Amino acid sequence: MYVEKTYRRSVKTNDLINFSVAEKETDLLISAEKDLRKVARRAVLENRRVLEDYIKNKPYFYSSLKPYRLEPQAPPLIKEMSAAANLAGVGPMAAVAGLLAQKVGEALFPFSSQVLVENGGDIFIKTEKKRKVGIYTENKDFSDKLALEISPGDSPLGICTSSGKFGHSLSFGNADAVVVISRQAALADAAATAIANRVKTVEDASLALNWGKTIPGIIGVLIIIKKKIAAWGKINLLIGDK
Repeated sequence: MYVEKTYRRSVKTNDLINFSVAEKETDLLISAEKDLRKVARRAVLENRRVLEDYIKNKPYFYSSLKPYRLEPQAPPLIKEMSAAANLAGVGPMAAVAGLLAQKVGEALFPFSSQVLVENGGDIFIKTEKKRKVGIYTENKDFSDKLALEISPGDSPLGICTSSGKFGHSLSFGNADAVVVISRQAALADAAATAIANRVKTVEDASLALNWGKTIPGIIGVLIIIKKKIAAWGKINLLIGDK
């Protein structure tokens, strides 16, 4: 089912060109120094083909909500998804949106020194200037008021979001938003899901945050639930009216 991504209307990258690439469930908004949609589409199709071929033979890989034990001959893409999900203690598909964002972004590196790929709220970014990445939430206390400032020296970077209130991804929690930062977008995606699953009440936020710190490779976590914000690590949070 298609869900309109209204938050994309607020994307402003005046120094870059924005374009979209969509293929089945993959729906990307990409910013780069020139229109690279042909290169991006090729990367989407190549990576989706690997994933779809594997799922045809191993359907449990798609449906599992727990870490998945791979056979040694699994393709590198599948191993990367599985490794990220295993670190977070979730099923491998919890890492797919972040992984595809990064794979497409990396395919554009030879043609653009700056790249931003957004895949349903999961972002991979490489930048040469400071940029603000808005945090979308339906929480009225923070709607359109929160952003992360990303410095060039911190990129390339994965910034992924999970929510128990909106979005297409499965969540067992009630957080308005959980944002995770990692050098590996697949890991950020999987960890955001795992941490969000642990946030059912306001009181859970601190415990979930402390648990998120223990995941190797995670460098920042932000949790929003009701009127509470909990943050740890490399989170340069900007708060203010739009």
